[in-house]
Amino acid sequence: METLEMKTIGEYVAQDFRTAALFSKYEIDFCCKGNRTIKEVCIKKDINPNDLMEQIEAILASKDTSGIDFKTWPLDLLADYIEKTHHHYVTEKTPIILQFFDKLCKVHGANHPELFKIHELFIGCAEELASHMKKEELMLFPYIKKLARASLDNEIIQKAPFGSVENPISMMMMEHEAEGDRFREIVSLSNAYTPPSDACNTYKVAFSMLEEFEQDLHKHIHLENNILFPKAIVLEHSFSN
Repeated sequence: METLEMKTIGEYVAQDFRTAALFSKYEIDFCCKGNRTIKEVCIKKDINPNDLMEQIEAILASKDTSGIDFKTWPLDLLADYIEKTHHHYVTEKTPIILQFFDKLCKVHGANHPELFKIHELFIGCAEELASHMKKEELMLFPYIKKLARASLDNEIIQKAPFGSVENPISMMMMEHEAEGDRFREIVSLSNAYTPPSDACNTYKVAFSMLEEFEQDLHKHIHLENNILFPKAIVLEHSFSN
């Protein structure tokens, strides 16, 4: 632990930019003061170094779940996973990215005006995703879970107030497409998340987090569009046969 505590904040961010969100949570400057060690920062801010290191190590040790065969999962489990993993990710990361781009626009906007448009686009994305996820959590996902339970228990399912499950699914898929278009514009404006030569650490981390956000959104949409939604439609149809 002592060796790890002596690594600098900047070294951790360079190793895995996801640690930047953790440092921001503790109001630790990883940009201009990234040359400080974990031990130095913890003493200055009265933070338990063991607690902070455990969280850093958890981030560094976390694995990608892309190898999981989600197609074999029950629909209620998959809906729960999407909500607790990807919806939670959006809720957690959105304010951090917005904070970074607000700072970037103030500091670098004069030389890089594209930052204002990227910021505007991400604000729109954040607002739309918040509304989108609420509709899934309060309307669509509960119905899909009812379908899964009714199928398992061989029960009759009552017709939903929105008619067929295909109706909200169609709306969700249209909204997915709109966010895909929005991020394609962000990718273009950011030169595929490539920071300019004069970029500071905050600039680089903001672009990395934005790229990770898009990658997570792609996984999120894939699970819904290509697995959860088609299987829910098939399952609902099975009740009318």
